[in-house]
Amino acid sequence: MAAKIKKKDRVLVIAGNERGAQGEVLRVFPKENRVTVSGVNIVKKHQRPRPTGRGRVGGIIEFEAPIHISNVMLICPKCNLPTRVGFVVEGGRKLRQCKKCQATFV
Repeated sequence: MAAKIKKKDRVLVIAGNERGAQGEVLRVFPKENRVTVSGVNIVKKHQRPRPTGRGRVGGIIEFEAPIHISNVMLICPKCNLPTRVGFVVEGGRKLRQCKKCQATFV
């Protein structure tokens, strides 16, 4: 199935504790149906230092945890509104299409 949300897309969180937050997609996990959004779902992790090769430092680190892809909605780059995504074939390429303004983008 084609990806409706891709890396570097702007999305709006529509469900959960972070509802209403906007951010850029940092990573997409298609097998788990999850995305990581910048500034959203920040969790703390207690991490021990590793003395071996990588030199990982210890302490309390904060990072963005993945959220389910159904809890985010793409923000159209043209009309700047949250929208559903459809697909259209133009010039032999399958492009994503905004359902509100009918604009196509990659």
